[in-house]
Amino acid sequence: MRETTNIKRLVFLLILVMTYSIQLFAQNKVQGTVVDSSTGEPLIGVAISVEGTTQGTITDIDGRFSIAASQGATLKVAYMGYITQSLKLGAQSTIQIKLVEDTQLLDEVVVVGYGVQKKSDVTGSVTSINKDRLGKLPVTNVLQAVQGAAAGITITQTSSIPGDAPDALVRGKNSINASTGPYIVVDGIPISKSGGTLNDINPNDIESMEILKDASATAIYGTNGANGVILITTKRGKSGKPTIRYAGYVGIEDFSHKLKFGSGQQMIDRYAEAARINNTSLWNNTPVRNEYEYDNYLAGKEIDWIDEISRTGVIQDHNVSIAGGAENVKYYISADFLDQKGIIKGFDYKRYSIRTNIDVDVTKYMKVGTNSYIVSHNNDGGRASLLMAEAMSPYGRMYYRTYAGDDSYTENGSYEIYPMAQEKLFTNPLMRTTTNPERRNWNVNINGYAELDFGKILKGLDGLKYKFNGGYTYSPKRTNEYDGESVNNLTGWAKIYNEESQTYTIENIFSYARDFNKHHIDFTGLYAASRKKWQNSKAEASVFINDSQEWNNIGSAQTQSVGSQTTLYTTLSQMGRLNYSFDSRYLFTFTVRRDGSSVFGDNNKYGVFPSVAAGWNVTNESFMKSTEDILSSLKLRLSYGKAGNEAIGVYQTLAKMDNGMLAMGGASNTALYPNDMMGNSNLSWETTKSFNVGLDFGLLKNGRITGNIDFYSSTTTDLLLKRNLPKISGFNSMYANMGKTANKGIEITLSSRNIVTKDFTWTTNLVYSWNKNEIKDLYGDKKSDLGNRWFIGQPIGVIYDYTMVGVWQEKEIANGDHLKWDPQAKAGDIKLADISGPNGVPDGKIDDNDRKILGQTSPKWIGGLTNTFTYKDFSLSVFIQTVQGLKKNNSMIGIAGDEMGRRNIASEIGYWTPENQSNKWRSLSNTSNRYNYGFPTDASFTRIKDITLSYNLPTSATSKLGISALTVYMSGRNLATITDWIGWDPEARQVARGNSSWDSTRGETVYDTSNYPMTKSVVFGLNLTF
Repeated sequence: MRETTNIKRLVFLLILVMTYSIQLFAQNKVQGTVVDSSTGEPLIGVAISVEGTTQGTITDIDGRFSIAASQGATLKVAYMGYITQSLKLGAQSTIQIKLVEDTQLLDEVVVVGYGVQKKSDVTGSVTSINKDRLGKLPVTNVLQAVQGAAAGITITQTSSIPGDAPDALVRGKNSINASTGPYIVVDGIPISKSGGTLNDINPNDIESMEILKDASATAIYGTNGANGVILITTKRGKSGKPTIRYAGYVGIEDFSHKLKFGSGQQMIDRYAEAARINNTSLWNNTPVRNEYEYDNYLAGKEIDWIDEISRTGVIQDHNVSIAGGAENVKYYISADFLDQKGIIKGFDYKRYSIRTNIDVDVTKYMKVGTNSYIVSHNNDGGRASLLMAEAMSPYGRMYYRTYAGDDSYTENGSYEIYPMAQEKLFTNPLMRTTTNPERRNWNVNINGYAELDFGKILKGLDGLKYKFNGGYTYSPKRTNEYDGESVNNLTGWAKIYNEESQTYTIENIFSYARDFNKHHIDFTGLYAASRKKWQNSKAEASVFINDSQEWNNIGSAQTQSVGSQTTLYTTLSQMGRLNYSFDSRYLFTFTVRRDGSSVFGDNNKYGVFPSVAAGWNVTNESFMKSTEDILSSLKLRLSYGKAGNEAIGVYQTLAKMDNGMLAMGGASNTALYPNDMMGNSNLSWETTKSFNVGLDFGLLKNGRITGNIDFYSSTTTDLLLKRNLPKISGFNSMYANMGKTANKGIEITLSSRNIVTKDFTWTTNLVYSWNKNEIKDLYGDKKSDLGNRWFIGQPIGVIYDYTMVGVWQEKEIANGDHLKWDPQAKAGDIKLADISGPNGVPDGKIDDNDRKILGQTSPKWIGGLTNTFTYKDFSLSVFIQTVQGLKKNNSMIGIAGDEMGRRNIASEIGYWTPENQSNKWRSLSNTSNRYNYGFPTDASFTRIKDITLSYNLPTSATSKLGISALTVYMSGRNLATITDWIGWDPEARQVARGNSSWDSTRGETVYDTSNYPMTKSVVFGLNLTF
């Protein structure tokens, strides 16, 4: 009996061995690679397992893996930050797995300033920019990738000049006098107020970008947080094999919308009608107005001046980076070269940059590192004038002519200064290309940090850390100019301008984090200081012997003048932030920051800015478990706080002295006299109090649809405004804290994964932002300021003008309809509405009482829609942007009346004649716009902002080539625009002749010579990884 039992056991064991052997032989050895679906780069440490077994492995530093699995088995592929995949095996032995980044995960980590947080625990309003837009779009400035793609931030490309940066505005304008741009921090060190801009940051170096919008998020930056904060984190090295990456593109640019200007015959017709209606004569009884047009008219030669000043723009960017490291040392090094030749001749730009990010684990408890970069900007060269080209007659002379005898002339190759002489209002649009000004600036940014983890020194100090950040920024700028005979300066003029700033930043950061069962607490404390010294020097000279030395020998000129300035700006700050969460369900944040600034006097040198926020992760409640297939995530957020704004420059609290020359005793003497602005030692911060309520949600299983909705309101008080003073005081004006503004709005973001299959995916992202801006008070009396166009109850920027109701016709003038309306009107003049008089009722005449607010200059709402389609290794992304509800004065339609008949104009802009009695276009009469109506026009638009098609080379091909990844792509930008605007583009800045405009991004005044059309581009690029 016992032997029988043993035999049964032996047979049973034999069957088990045979079964196992059969299974073993039935299994295949599957090998392959795991890569990022968007970049094609290998992923290290991806967990791969066979479902239903204990078998598993991870990918190596090249993203490769090998695992035993039978046909029909299912591989589970999981990696933090990516969507987990389940893959059923066929007969193949080699596979490539592409993981898609899970941007929907609420537990992803986001940068919140002086630290990071799980997104699920964030109580403030923080927008993380999609990495696909940061990494895939070929842009020169990262804000171009963000434009229209993030709720709550309005980005406007007012200038397409190569090297110019877009303007950014977060949640509306809070201040009238201060800069409204957001505060920018890169790797923990501010570049705002240090002489740097986002143009200094190479987009290829950016790892992540967050926008802090509400008080809870921005209060940690105190006086700098009122206009929102942009946090940028650059790429860093990882342990393992060095990764060498090349990213480059080459493309062409053209007018996004090219206007046509009047032909020769249209110009002749214009001249004839202008002469008739203004009762003037043409040159020598010919069909042309000016002598210099006659020869080309006789020869039938026409010049397209827009073609003459323009060219096909070329843009190229080449970036090489290497990243890697050992266990204790990691590095990221990159170099970049950008070369852009604009579509208008002379508008060229070059940027060179180098970045090094190094992290060293000195000991188990101490880490040090650097985040440093050097960037050089070059905008050298004389530039053609778009505005002058617009005005040129097709019959104008291009080149200067000399008499050769026998009634013939020769052109000597130099440009004719006045192509339409005797008309001298308009000069040759190409003449300034003969000059060679230098416009260069640099930014040297050296930052370092040291971090101590006290928990690794003493066990009882777990969670306690100290970090030191130190930054130094040196930003020199140089502009050299010379005007000589080629631009009609017969005596010569030169200028040398040098400017530089040196900024030091020191931050001491203590942090403590601890978990107690279901309780989590973390605290961050800051003590920081900064110092910025700015100085400039300028030398000008005129009356030179000749033009050969240009600015190189200013001392040789008969007249010289010099000047210089220096300012010093310092800050001192302390900040504390406490985060508490219970079971990741109930969240609480309290922040307080105290800032001191040298801008203010002793009475108000310091300001305190607190904020409080709470959140509720409803999804983590037990009663929500049954709904997780429908409502996958739900979080409520609530915040209230205060932020500050300096709004003025240094020394405005002080009484200052000016200097000048005073003639005494037959000689000139230097004299000092009081500045016309009175100092005010009681000046204090502009203060913004804001409230935000938000909802984050995910719908359907695994968050197939996710989004967030934010409602906000803010009030800014103690606006720093200039107040006029009576002359008897001895001063003209002074700054004082007086005004009050408010903003409120809604922001919506929706993301969906519409279709997800093995080979095909379709995702959609929608953003919408609405903002209402309002002036509540100005000078404490609730009265509007008509001179500055500031109106109580209206946005900061408005169009205040007459209402055009048509054009006066001959029959109306003959009937006397104008006599009790606009007695001076003539047929062809603009007809303006008689809206009101001094008593609030129409009074039969057109005057300032008939002006009213016609619209606002900032959009009421903006939106963006992105659709991304992927099929196997192909990806197509289409982004549409819309900007609605704004108006701008159209300077192209609003040309001065006395210019209308003397210059060319866009063909789509007509004019009134007795034969064509338009009710839309005025006549060519010098007085057709006697009230200086600005022609406000709807500047809303919808634009196909960018389309990108890319292809990732399969791993089977890249392995044969000996590379890790290869992506090729084609991308188009500003491809089509739908708008009612008449002109180059509703977004582009158009400065009228002889006028100027303040460019807040450049920080300088720009003139009509800076007019530049919106451009469209098509580029071809590749990303190659070794």
